[in-house]
Amino acid sequence: MKNFIKILSKGILIIIIVLVIATAILSSTYLLVNKTNGQIETSGQLRKYLIYVPDSYDSNTPTPLVISIHGFVQWPAHQQSLSGWNALADEHGFIVVYPQGTGFPLRWNTRPLTDDPTAMAKEIQFFTDLIDALSQSYNIDQSRIYANGMSNGGGMTHLLACELSDRIAAIGGVAGAYVYPWEHCQPSRPMPVIAFHGKYDSLVPYNGGPTNVRDFGHMFSPVLEWAANWAKINGCADTPETIPTIGEVSGIHYTSCDENAEVIFYTVEGGGHTWPGGEELPTWIAGHTTQDINASELMWEFFSKYLLGQ
Repeated sequence: MKNFIKILSKGILIIIIVLVIATAILSSTYLLVNKTNGQIETSGQLRKYLIYVPDSYDSNTPTPLVISIHGFVQWPAHQQSLSGWNALADEHGFIVVYPQGTGFPLRWNTRPLTDDPTAMAKEIQFFTDLIDALSQSYNIDQSRIYANGMSNGGGMTHLLACELSDRIAAIGGVAGAYVYPWEHCQPSRPMPVIAFHGKYDSLVPYNGGPTNVRDFGHMFSPVLEWAANWAKINGCADTPETIPTIGEVSGIHYTSCDENAEVIFYTVEGGGHTWPGGEELPTWIAGHTTQDINASELMWEFFSKYLLGQ
């Protein structure tokens, strides 16, 4: 009996040691891939971000800023590699920042929460403070600050469009989880919008309904309704124009908008919860990634038309 207890104790000890080592390896790996290179204090919290400044940056020249926001369970470096914004920053000479969410797994608080009524306001304050901090370190063109995001990050972009329209010139969303209530969305000006969504997105369903993401319990509205709501807010014509089909991608374009704040929405036939033209995610998790268009390139082309206050 004593030998059995001794063997059992050794076995348990070995298991504990293995678990500790595994935890240390996973933690180290997470810290390695979740790299950031900047941080600010905001709302009593230390918040991090990953910034990319192209070699062509000239401190004497006002420079556009693109804010690209990761999705639920993702992180800044993943958003960087997924979207390919750095290559466009090199080509066109703008700065890109990839902010980091909070919690574990990382996320953005994009709707009112009964258990933490201040969470959403803290997110908005973070972006306000982030823009201010970067503007102190770099010559940021205050008329050319743009936001975009993936999934939950798209939802954060939508929230910024509603609540920070005095700082953000235009927004873009990919597979966006747009959950901020429309009755609360009152931007101070029309907001130019470009968005992309896959028809076979099971995480944020194209036609609305529940998601299969654990702990995110929410019923989504159809994404075409979301686009139509932005067109209505922007005072666009009721009926959108049709964008010529490119491979498996079709689109609609709301025009005749107040202050020329157009709304463009691309549909990827067969597309999943993915970034068009970006890094491909595992199909069994996210579905198909189209390469018929490049969402980041189309966003930048769209963003380039808009300057805040003009």
